Amino acid sequence: MDALYHIIIALTLLAASPVILLKMAFDPAFREDIKARLAGGGHAPGLPGAIWIHASSVGEVRAAKLLIEALGRLNSPPPIALSTFTRTGLELAEKEGLGPAFRLPPDSPLWLAPVFDRLRPSVLVLIEAELWPGLLRICRARGVPIVLVNGRLSQKSLGRYRLVRPVFRWLTAGVRVFAMRGEADAERLRKLGIDTEKIFVTGNIKFDQGPAATAQAAVETNDEPFVVFGSTRPGDEAPVTLALKKLRQEFPGLRAVIAPRHMERLGEVESLLSAGGLAFQRLSETDPAAALPPGGILLLDRLGELAGFYPRAQVAFVGGSFDPAIGGHNILEPAAAGVPVVFGRHMHSFEEEARLLTASGGGIALASPEDLHPTLHRLLTDAKERQRRGRAARETVLDHRGSVDRNIELIQKFRLSREGGEAHGGPTTS
Repeated sequence: MDALYHIIIALTLLAASPVILLKMAFDPAFREDIKARLAGGGHAPGLPGAIWIHASSVGEVRAAKLLIEALGRLNSPPPIALSTFTRTGLELAEKEGLGPAFRLPPDSPLWLAPVFDRLRPSVLVLIEAELWPGLLRICRARGVPIVLVNGRLSQKSLGRYRLVRPVFRWLTAGVRVFAMRGEADAERLRKLGIDTEKIFVTGNIKFDQGPAATAQAAVETNDEPFVVFGSTRPGDEAPVTLALKKLRQEFPGLRAVIAPRHMERLGEVESLLSAGGLAFQRLSETDPAAALPPGGILLLDRLGELAGFYPRAQVAFVGGSFDPAIGGHNILEPAAAGVPVVFGRHMHSFEEEARLLTASGGGIALASPEDLHPTLHRLLTDAKERQRRGRAARETVLDHRGSVDRNIELIQKFRLSREGGEAHGGPTTS
């Protein structure tokens, strides 16, 4: 099946090559991204025996940071290399100083084999749902154990994989351990026929992330109402703009921060805000020494800044949750800061986290975008409810920490198995 996969990929690329070349000719950003992917393997370090961690984008890189920091605290810290799929993921990895980092090259032995020759990894750690067939099959051929951490499998993905169950079993044959975020994720894997002995429920690594350092002085609130709209996606900004217009009439001094999930959408978001009659400032254009004026709106145009704004917020809305095709984003960052979290009802990417926060009262799931304004209005008006929900959010995060240590134990077992025999079983805490 390996040969069949590579033949299909080659034929697909051949058929799509006119479109790809045309887009490269007229889209500089796309052209640079393709060039970076093709050259990514050349930046892989020579680190024999390294733990190779692969994180797709920004969210996964943040999870990888927690693992890398924990591995660095071991008595004999192992060498670590980090790869990312997206440009923004690599930029965050470099900004956070997460050691040697590079873009994952195309999923073909032609580009991947040199990476393996340079790294000679002791184990490959995949974060969440990064299952690249070529990468996984080369690991299997070279005897490199694969550990999937912070794994998630939605009901929708289960339905797709069930249609091609033999392909899924072939794809994941080299995965020694599936460390899943919740029992629902683990049960879906079992329904696909994965060996139960390979499946562990270790929790979400992101519960272990503490609240970020408070952001720069530009968000000083002086006790005025302050709302953060984080990780907004298409379909979020319209209800956010409408809610802000109403809230500013009710709370004239209201300050707000809006953080689009993808920086390339900044122009689109600016147009939506302007069309709604809302004045705003880009973060990059503010004076770090000056406070955001009453009624001010700050648009985040720099990567990796959002988490630092949550601790100052009175309420947070996390986007990507009105669209079932997206399934929500990280609601644990504001919760860890003791901030009540509001989100839409489509949270299948953070299913267990949404359930826990909703059950504790630290999170509020909206039935529709029209509920955004009245919910924010109620929380900004009722300080007791806001504080109660904020405490519940923080306690929910604290009660579910420990995933990093459980995953480190798994990684260590299979890293060391390359040096002294085959490892069996998993962490005693699973």
